[in-house]
Amino acid sequence: MTATSPSLGSSPNPSLGRLERYYDAVPRAAARAEDFGPLTLFVRESPGWPYYARPARDWTGPAATAEDVDRVRARQRELGVPEAFEWVAEVTPALREAAEASGLRVHTHPLMVRDGDGPDVALPGPHPLVRVLGPDDPSLAGALAVPHVAFAAPGTAVGAAGSAELAAETAARAGDLPAAAERVRVGRTVVSAAVEDGVVLCSGMHVPVGRVSEITGVGTLPAARRRGLALAVTAALVADAGTRGVETVFLSAGDDDVARIYARLGFRRVATALIAEPGD
Repeated sequence: MTATSPSLGSSPNPSLGRLERYYDAVPRAAARAEDFGPLTLFVRESPGWPYYARPARDWTGPAATAEDVDRVRARQRELGVPEAFEWVAEVTPALREAAEASGLRVHTHPLMVRDGDGPDVALPGPHPLVRVLGPDDPSLAGALAVPHVAFAAPGTAVGAAGSAELAAETAARAGDLPAAAERVRVGRTVVSAAVEDGVVLCSGMHVPVGRVSEITGVGTLPAARRRGLALAVTAALVADAGTRGVETVFLSAGDDDVARIYARLGFRRVATALIAEPGD
């Protein structure tokens, strides 16, 4: 029997159907989609985080093979973009084997949702350092740079990188600011940040599409960790999403320990998000 990939929304879990439609829709606002049969490669056409390849929407043919992954990787190298693939394990289970056979390393992350089907958990009150940033906010450039500094030093332990590293990263990414500010201006991206004495210590964003939004890029300067800032920034993003009519907010936690923190805001694990990329 030939394995086939499920179409979007075919999951018995309604949350996963909504998330699959979202995953396909979000990149299309800023990227072109290239068709590779069971896989779609999204290529960003404006400054910002690069996109990825993922299972094709409504694909009902044979599941992706290692050869399909190889073809996409070759195109990514040709374009000079990261060889990255993202998908949900429970929706497209066979893709992991194909990605690993292609030589990619697969990382797993708890996929968590906060919606009306989960526990009724009240959000904490506003944090004194945290605010949602407008397109002309002087802290926006720093907020866009913080995740890059944070993710360069993974984990939750307090580290050395702080304001000096943030200033260097902000200067290096100054060219990304106009396009990002425009996305904020039109409501395609919402950025929240914890700012102290003019320095952005933590930031994150959510990207609403209809009644669904993903919280992404939540990062804290290593020197400012263990102060509860990531949770406060996330709570502010959830609250903002609610004011925009969003009913389903989701995120991918770094690991189970981080997932337990987000559970305090009413997020529950519904699946496993997978990211495949070349190994070190």
